[in-house]
Amino acid sequence: MMIHFLKSSASLITTLSLSVASALYADTSQPNIVFIYADDMGYGDVTYLNPERCKIATPQLDSLAKQGMVFTDAHTSSSVCTPSRYSLMTGRYNWRTTLQYHVTHGYSTSLVADETLTVGEILQSKGYNTGMVGKWHLGMDFSTQNGKKQFGSGKNRISNINWQGAIAGGPVDHGFDYYYGIAASLDMPPYIYIENRHFEGIPTEVVTVKRHGDKHADFRDVDVLDKFVEKSKEFINQQSQDKPFFLYVPLTSPHTPIVPTPQWLGKSGINHYADFQMMTDDIIGQIVATLDEAGFKDNTLLIISSDNGCSKAANFRQLEAAGHFASAQFRGSKADLWEGGHRVPFIVRWPALIEAGSSSDETICLTDFLATCAEITGATVPQDQGVDSVSFLPALKGEEITSSRQGIVNHSISGHFAYRKGDWKLLLAKGSGGWSMPSERSMDAIEGSLEAQLYNLASDPGETTNLYAEKPEIAAELLAQLKKEVANGRSTAGPVVPNDIPIEDIKLWKGNVSR
Repeated sequence: MMIHFLKSSASLITTLSLSVASALYADTSQPNIVFIYADDMGYGDVTYLNPERCKIATPQLDSLAKQGMVFTDAHTSSSVCTPSRYSLMTGRYNWRTTLQYHVTHGYSTSLVADETLTVGEILQSKGYNTGMVGKWHLGMDFSTQNGKKQFGSGKNRISNINWQGAIAGGPVDHGFDYYYGIAASLDMPPYIYIENRHFEGIPTEVVTVKRHGDKHADFRDVDVLDKFVEKSKEFINQQSQDKPFFLYVPLTSPHTPIVPTPQWLGKSGINHYADFQMMTDDIIGQIVATLDEAGFKDNTLLIISSDNGCSKAANFRQLEAAGHFASAQFRGSKADLWEGGHRVPFIVRWPALIEAGSSSDETICLTDFLATCAEITGATVPQDQGVDSVSFLPALKGEEITSSRQGIVNHSISGHFAYRKGDWKLLLAKGSGGWSMPSERSMDAIEGSLEAQLYNLASDPGETTNLYAEKPEIAAELLAQLKKEVANGRSTAGPVVPNDIPIEDIKLWKGNVSR
């Protein structure tokens, strides 16, 4: 028997198979799935992953790593927030959309098109209860007072949002039966909670410092994580053993504003960021404890990761003075093309399938979450969906991942591209491509600076020796593959599909390089 469901008014029909999984894995064919997504947590911010140079205590994350599997070579599609979240939900690179650089804001309209299939929709079609608690940051379509396009608040003006109107284009329109959270980052207006399609109340205040915008009188940034824990626990405790569920929890920490609660202030002995990371670790532990106490531990696929590397707002100089290196042995941080920008913690626990204390050095991208969920549940993804997603289920079983995908693409805050294949990584940037020095502007001032960078990550994980001039044939091979994947609208095998914008508007080379 087959199940068919209509994806959108654009009449895209998605066909998902209801065939039973093979007998070998029948007992794990419908696991609960919980994905907890930290915000700006660096690879080196977890003691288990960075034992020599992590000075922040993370007992909960360390325990989960010991109970399951760690991936040492996991990457986000972008080194900043919105694009990484888009790719996680859709299995598609962000730069295939109109979002070519930077991020959306709290008043942005929905980035996820109606016809784009999401992980939530795949799991809904397989009978899952789907819930999301946390930060969306992919745009929403707010009801407005005058029917005109929504806009953000200026320093002394209120937006034209109809606060009692229904919200479209958010999580409940893209695969989630239940949603509780905020529209974007914790430092982005509107500062107000949303449940399903409606705001909780009406903002009566306007924030006029830093990121200006509407604020509910009772909204306090220091309370948000505890609220997310409360709602996550409620969702878990409402589930039954008879029906699988998917819970997506994108946290707002340790991203700015760095606001540890009073009980965590000073706990690290380093700075507020370290305190906030300790609090984040505890928040994750609370959610997992609820999951385990409810009897869901053994057959739940639990994933903990981050949307990009650690932000410089953490005060790297202060952290490193205390011996803590947020990017571990890797160069760069959030926003950069270097590894510190997009190589992230990726911890997976699934006692029914995964060997405790195991690890994988397979190179994966968080776009791969969609294909993995599809393979686990027996869903068939249409050929024009999840075009950059490859299942990492084999790695969870201790097997090698085989795929038609040649490599992975990484993208920086400014829209610079990198291509990784095997041990080799090509960066189409002179500097970091992001916030770290040397930046593109500073490199432009250096006479004779190379137009790109090429590193062998096996021998040079810190990306210190640029081999672009010495290995032109390898650079050319990687660039040709990147161009092919842009032109084909996909990085996996299948028919050519269109990107959302013309190919000429996807700028592989930026700045002063003539291409």
